[in-house]
Amino acid sequence: MTERKVIITDCDHDNFDAEQTVFSKAGYSFELLQCKTEDDVINQCQGAVAFINQYAPITEKVFASLPDLRFVVRYGVGVDNVDLKAATKYGVQVCNVPDYGTNEVADHALALMLALTRKIPFMNQLVKSGTWDYSKSIPVYRHSVQTVGIIGLGRIGTAFAHKVHALGCRVIVNDIHEKETYPDFVEFVSLEELLTQSDVVSIHCALDTSRNLISEKELQLMKPSAYIVNVSRGGIIDEDALDRALEENWIAGAAIDVAKSEPMSADATLMRHENFLITPHMAWYSEEAAVELKRKVAEETVRFLNGEQVHYAVNQLTVGSK
Repeated sequence: MTERKVIITDCDHDNFDAEQTVFSKAGYSFELLQCKTEDDVINQCQGAVAFINQYAPITEKVFASLPDLRFVVRYGVGVDNVDLKAATKYGVQVCNVPDYGTNEVADHALALMLALTRKIPFMNQLVKSGTWDYSKSIPVYRHSVQTVGIIGLGRIGTAFAHKVHALGCRVIVNDIHEKETYPDFVEFVSLEELLTQSDVVSIHCALDTSRNLISEKELQLMKPSAYIVNVSRGGIIDEDALDRALEENWIAGAAIDVAKSEPMSADATLMRHENFLITPHMAWYSEEAAVELKRKVAEETVRFLNGEQVHYAVNQLTVGSK
């Protein structure tokens, strides 16, 4: 088979066994780089036909400077670091892998929700510091009398809906896209209704349509006893507004797995709040999900190089490589 140049622009994984297996079987090879900037990509990736990309910026300048490039697939769901308009302009197919960690992310959102509503981290710290007193957790409410609001009912939002419904929660949803199929137990409401009625708000929408969706106005609509969870994308919640909401007790607490700028600094103002939980963009992760992601980016690349139908197109182009 004719060699085609496949480059992993950057990746922090500890092995590439899954990718190697797929590419070797198909008769292709790949080169691993660790590009940080668009200039790194331009200078180091000349002649590349296909990119597998994690964080390196794939900008219009990159597309203009790499005339052989025809395909980009991201390790993950989001394509925030890829200029989709420019990709389409230069005839580059962009793909992602939207379904490798659906249950992991939904599970993580549930875990953060339960950590907040049952006040587990707070009480754990009290016990370890010598205070054995359940009354310090007051108030805690029964989940079966609570309402959970989900912003975005895609794959992950739907999986999360099933999980909180199993706890007996009422589930309300706001989504900008009309849904042909959805769980029969969910109720669609306006964003304002969702914020005012929910005991927990969980965010599962895309950044490109939801940047700063939750700011001061929205946080002030929430109940003082309510919590907010974001495992979707940093930038959907205005972090300055969230800091003020926690400082002035507009809401009871917040938990996030994503930040506007990652990693979030240890001295960020949000870190001072006892009722603020944060994890390091790990909701997607399980051993099984990691292998599935790596296999699927390689399989999608092979499909493109072979002129086959890709499975996860983000922009619309004529199928096949050039």
